[in-house]
Amino acid sequence: MKRFFGAVFLIAGTTIGVGMLGMPTVTGFSGFFPSLLVFFLCWGVMLTTALFFVEIISHFHKGENFITMAGATLGMGGRVVSWFVYIFLLYALMIAYISAIAPLFQEALQVVFQRTLPLWACQFGLPLLFGGFIYFGTQGVDIINRALMIGLAFAYILLVMFLPQHVVSSHLNYVDFRPVLYGIPVIITAFGYHIIIPSLYHYLGHDTRRLKIAVVVGGLVALILNLFWQFLVLGILPLQGENSLFAAWQASRTVTPYLEAVVTAPLLKVGVYFFSLFAIITSFLGVSLSLSDFLTDGLKLKRTWEGRAFAMMLTFIPPLLFVYSTRNIFLGALNYAGAFVAILLIFIPSCMILFGRRFPHRLPIRIAACVTLLFSVGVIVVNLCIRWGVFDPLLQSIGSRAV
Repeated sequence: MKRFFGAVFLIAGTTIGVGMLGMPTVTGFSGFFPSLLVFFLCWGVMLTTALFFVEIISHFHKGENFITMAGATLGMGGRVVSWFVYIFLLYALMIAYISAIAPLFQEALQVVFQRTLPLWACQFGLPLLFGGFIYFGTQGVDIINRALMIGLAFAYILLVMFLPQHVVSSHLNYVDFRPVLYGIPVIITAFGYHIIIPSLYHYLGHDTRRLKIAVVVGGLVALILNLFWQFLVLGILPLQGENSLFAAWQASRTVTPYLEAVVTAPLLKVGVYFFSLFAIITSFLGVSLSLSDFLTDGLKLKRTWEGRAFAMMLTFIPPLLFVYSTRNIFLGALNYAGAFVAILLIFIPSCMILFGRRFPHRLPIRIAACVTLLFSVGVIVVNLCIRWGVFDPLLQSIGSRAV
């Protein structure tokens, strides 16, 4: 039972990261209640494909990784596509983490040391401060991650206890269905806990039934955590104005500095800051470790200090260069991650269920796979519309309205 609850909390904890911090910025344009509809839709699709993964992995006795399973069911084409999409997804998330954390490091330097560093210099903070833990692998990450998760839990409890009194009901009553699809790529990114399912399969002793229950319960906990965060942020921050959701969207930033500006109590300001900080760092550690290990295995690097150092360079230098050369990239990186999530965690597992010869052809499962397959195509279309700026005139008109 201890391992079961551990699996549940790992699933829920995976959803607390930059996706969660970025969601209010993109869903606020439609309002709290319209965003609920999209929330439940995305959560249902992601839960369904997570259960697809459990079904798929149960037919592989060794519990192989995504790439191996895709190759075994969809052939070399599925393996190659999965490999490239997986690495692009991890790099997109790394770009989002580095972009999101830089303003927080800049703020900390100003408050603690009364020193100001340019934003580009603060972008090196995550790799410099936590790269050493990645170098020493899972054991190194586990040591620091436990302490950070405790801090994250305390910060979240603090916000849950004291932020609701700052919620303004009129903010929650705002409704506009026109931009409701705009937030889908970021929402599915937040619910992309599928990556840890192979590890959980081993962790639970290859018990498929317990893993399915853990996925459902963990998914429900993740839904509640994210919905309450949505409720707090959309209820506290106005849509228009200086410290608003529209300002966060224009600057392509998390809602953290705007919440700090609106909330008056010093303790809550600290709570908002550290919740955001811990959420980003814990997610960064997991993704960095996954990317480093993936590159080490994929490029057949030796587990010597030279091999580890080279893997570290490949892990951190490309996203650092991208963030340095591209301004206001946070939301853009999350949207790209959403497209990769749609392909890797929705489209490919749906194809594996539909076309994989080793899986039972039960009609309800095949219908569900067809629905999720169509949904993934829809997400990619929405993402293309975002990239082409189709939503921008509408969002600009909503955000620039007189308050």
